[in-house]
Amino acid sequence: MSPATLDTANRALTSWHWMIDAVRYLVDNGIKWRAMPADFPPWPRVYAFFARWRDAGLVAELHDRLRGAVREAESREEEASAAVVDSQSVKADATVSFASRGYDAGKKINGRKRHLLTDTLGLLLDVLVTPASTTDRDAARILLPAAKKHFRRLSRIWTDGGYRGHLQDWAAQHLGLVLDVVRRSDDVSGFEVLPRRWVVERSFAWFLRSRRLVRDYERRTDTSEAVIRWSMTTLMSRRLAAQHQQRPAPARTA
Repeated sequence: MSPATLDTANRALTSWHWMIDAVRYLVDNGIKWRAMPADFPPWPRVYAFFARWRDAGLVAELHDRLRGAVREAESREEEASAAVVDSQSVKADATVSFASRGYDAGKKINGRKRHLLTDTLGLLLDVLVTPASTTDRDAARILLPAAKKHFRRLSRIWTDGGYRGHLQDWAAQHLGLVLDVVRRSDDVSGFEVLPRRWVVERSFAWFLRSRRLVRDYERRTDTSEAVIRWSMTTLMSRRLAAQHQQRPAPARTA
């Protein structure tokens, strides 16, 4: 490789590094695009980078590679065979159109609903953002086939009572998936830690640490899904970096 070509490659790598850091800063701190600090590239360039990676599926690819690395670091298979599914309704900002928002009567929230499928470590496998009025069962008929197509080993999914009924039979017949409903005890009042389901609840808590996800600010649902993936890539990259620092240094030889 010639020096000129190497210099061009290095500059491109540095540019990508700054763009990724800028997007992660926006997601973590919840700022507006136009409020991008001067330390980063101009906000139109950063947004163009974000949109390009969203539309080309590159943020999903980066996210999936990091998830595989984290799973292997935890002595798990790279691809999950079991998962947990749940949903979370969040308020929508005024920038969200009426066409892509709805009212969750149970939670009394006007906004959008995030449907998450995580592995048993709480790492994101797939996400679907819908109006908050969408039922869990209707969203699952979109989310689960896409997940099964991507994760061939997936065979068992833990759910709450919102997914019981005909959906269980449908998932078993058409997808070969066992939906195991974890029910809340009638004898316990208040908060209760439920087997398996607590994993995805922790994932929701992780996402709410990213200020951009405290409510939904995005005009498009696929942008919301991309922001969720960016949030998880930050968490996973930090975890991998911490594990790398904890590794013992190789012994020196004379």
